[in-house]
Amino acid sequence: MNWAHVHLALNHVPVVGVFGIALLLIIALYSHNTGLARLTSGLLVLLAIVTVVVYLTGGAAEELVEGLPDVSEPMIEYHEEVALVGTIVVIVAGIVALGPLLRWSSDQRISTRTLAAVLVVTLIACGIMAYTANTGGRIRHTEIRSGAALSDSSIDQRPTGARELDRASDVAFARC
Repeated sequence: MNWAHVHLALNHVPVVGVFGIALLLIIALYSHNTGLARLTSGLLVLLAIVTVVVYLTGGAAEELVEGLPDVSEPMIEYHEEVALVGTIVVIVAGIVALGPLLRWSSDQRISTRTLAAVLVVTLIACGIMAYTANTGGRIRHTEIRSGAALSDSSIDQRPTGARELDRASDVAFARC
């Protein structure tokens, strides 16, 4: 196993994890469950660490796929830029969760405002991580590339025939 494998094996953890944590935070907020709020905050800190690992191993994955058919350098670079933003937001969410986590004693109730702040940052991370996953998936999964995005020459450097094939498949899919 190499660093590219680590990236490919772990790249879904931040995406799925942040959505799961957001759901648990909503439940903790609604039920005023201090134990669940502490657990979820701890999970968010761990998720921030995993997200950094995924981001740092992205370069190895880039080396693995660049030069393959249907993979363009601009698409990889765009994913890398979006991934940096996503990583920063998840780190911020982890820091927001870590601060109160360190101050809470076992018998203290968690402030609803504090938990709501953690939830807001986590929900922002959900959106950015979903978009990051989409840009990463488009690197190798031509079936999810939209015709509109493919017409942008700054992202898609593939031959015209490949772009037209994707547009035709988009039209066929729309008819279903």
